[in-house]
Formats: sequence, structure tokens, C-alpha cells
Amino acid sequence: MSFDLSVFNFLFSFVGRSRFLDFLGIFFAEYFPYILIILTVFLFLKEKNWKKRIYFFSLVILSLILSRGIITESIRFFYQRPRPFAVLNINSLLHDSDPSFPSGHSSAYFALAFAVYYINQKWGRWFLFGALLMGIARVFVGVHWPTDILGGIIIAFISVLIIKKILPKSYN
Repeated sequence: MSFDLSVFNFLFSFVGRSRFLDFLGIFFAEYFPYILIILTVFLFLKEKNWKKRIYFFSLVILSLILSRGIITESIRFFYQRPRPFAVLNINSLLHDSDPSFPSGHSSAYFALAFAVYYINQKWGRWFLFGALLMGIARVFVGVHWPTDILGGIIIAFISVLIIKKILPKSYN
């Protein structure tokens, strides 16, 4: 049995056992990303140094565009991996119609988390933890394979590194 199928089956085996656990899975998979966006806006507005604020905004937006909008969509254009619920013919808690690999949520929210980490490590750790919970929840609810999430994480990390190299660092 493959890594993807083993981990997916383990996580998905908890679906339907508890209404509360199903609720948490749906919440972290579908709604928690909005909390990360609100927290990012809060951190952005909290920054008093305008140059650092512009740098932070540029790092986040450009990383998201590269990670989710360019790299993820380019991969999905050429490789259209079906989602677990379609392959395994199961009733997942959520449905999505886009290709499964790489996870668009993971590529976007890990790019956000890595960018926040670069600006503020304390908050960045929380963002990374939140993005990881979201990724696990998306496997749990049946819309992603574990390697979809890993692919999104790698794309996000590389995207933030590229944007950090491109952006000027004079924000002091």
C-alpha cells in the first residue's frame, strides 16, 4: 500500500465517528484559512514602519501569486490528479472540482505562513502550525492526498525564497 493511501485511509477512518471531530475537520479545512487572512491583515496594520509594511505586503502578495497563481496552476494544467473521493468512490465531508495535486490551499497558506515567519518568527510559527492543521484537515475530510499537501508546502517554500531574493531588503 502506498504512503498516500496509507496515511489517507488512517486519517479518513476517523470521519463519521464524532460530529465534533467532523466539524473540526470541516472548520480547519474550509474556514480556518479566513482566520489566517484576518491575522495577516492585523499584522500588516500593526507594523508602524511604512517601508517594512510595504516589504511585508509585497513579500506576501508576490509569494501568493507565484506559489498559488503561477506554479500550482501550471502544474495542474499539465498534471490533473484526481481527488481521493473520486478515486476511492467515498463520501467525503467536502468536495472540490479542481485537480488534487498540488494542494492550492497548502501552496497559498504555507506561502503566507513562510512569509509571515520571515517577518515575525513568533507569529510565523503559529501560522505554520495553522497551515499544517489546515493541510491535515483537508486530507481528513477527503479532498486531498497527503502528497498534495507536501507538494503545496514545497512550492510555497520555494516561492517565498524566490520572492525574498527578488525584493530589495532596504526596509529599516
